[in-house]
Amino acid sequence: MKLLAKTFHGLEDVLAEELEQLGATNVIPQKRAVSFEGDKELLYRANLHLRTALRILLPILSFRARNDREMYKKVYEYDWAKHLDSTKTFAIDSVAFSDVFKHSHYIGLKAKDAIVDRFRKKTGKRPSVNAENPDVSINLHVSGDRFTISLDSSGESLHRRGYRDNRHKAPLNEVLAAGMLKIAKWTPEIPLFDPMCGSGTILMEAAMLAKNIPPAWHRKKLSFMNWPDFDKDMWKKIREEAENRFESPRVTIIGADVSMQAVDIAKQASLEFRLNREIKVSKAAFENQTPPFKAGMIIMNPPYGERLKKEDIIEFYKMIGTVLKRRFSGYDAWIISSNFTAMKNIGLKPSEKHTLFNGPLETKFWKFKLYEGTMKLKKQRITNK
Repeated sequence: MKLLAKTFHGLEDVLAEELEQLGATNVIPQKRAVSFEGDKELLYRANLHLRTALRILLPILSFRARNDREMYKKVYEYDWAKHLDSTKTFAIDSVAFSDVFKHSHYIGLKAKDAIVDRFRKKTGKRPSVNAENPDVSINLHVSGDRFTISLDSSGESLHRRGYRDNRHKAPLNEVLAAGMLKIAKWTPEIPLFDPMCGSGTILMEAAMLAKNIPPAWHRKKLSFMNWPDFDKDMWKKIREEAENRFESPRVTIIGADVSMQAVDIAKQASLEFRLNREIKVSKAAFENQTPPFKAGMIIMNPPYGERLKKEDIIEFYKMIGTVLKRRFSGYDAWIISSNFTAMKNIGLKPSEKHTLFNGPLETKFWKFKLYEGTMKLKKQRITNK
């Protein structure tokens, strides 16, 4: 069975490695996706275990069409009764990269019409559309004149782990946070500190990773559960196996933030997911913080400058660099930001550079090795000049 896992640009290789570890074959990184092969059991496992996947697609139909009439005919001719009946609801998520089919919403509507018209012609009844909570999710992708229609086995995006509520305004996607931890090669043996943790996304992803809790563990619904061939016993077995692999490592995960509201939200999330023993969060501005341990890893997502003037955000990033140099020698510091000018004002030379996307927003994820004696060496250079 050929499958496709969607992800953010920059995380393709990380996702490919995850798939290989799950036992997928013919794993091929693509743009914002990874194609692979596996059976039904692997499809279930992928939805439960993949930390850097947004959704898992099962392609069912591909064709070429030069106009919307040809597209309608191809969709109409497909035997949709294999996946859907008139008692179920469905929704189509469409995306187009084409000079001919420029409006993804329009082609989605045309595909919907074709499916509904076929059912009405064959059975006299038609399935209903439910854009918010469909029984069957369908993905339509257009590139030029080539169409690929897939069943979306995930439904709601897999980044929604369940620990965020309406109060969360964190700009960092959960999938991106998990990918950052993997790129940084963080393991539970390394003390982790997020000094600008916001509502705690990086902290939560780290704690779930440390305890080997699948990212979709708290999900009540995945779209494949509504498929005609859903194997309830297989799904139960996969979840039981996952639960038996939960771990309780000794781990140090500490966060801080200047906002008390954000700290409260982070604490509540860790409590609801029973991760409050692993995660400790306190209120503190970065410039007033001291190292919580002798050496370890910092991963931080500072403000990008949307609410600050240009000169203020530059000074803010300069302060970040100064504090890191003066207080955090012995640490590896990873910083993600979409403000590239501000990043350059940190005043440290990155040892690694990665380009990642937080949804449509391009960001830089840089690593800084904070060697002991950095400030002393810098002063010696100035003196020698």
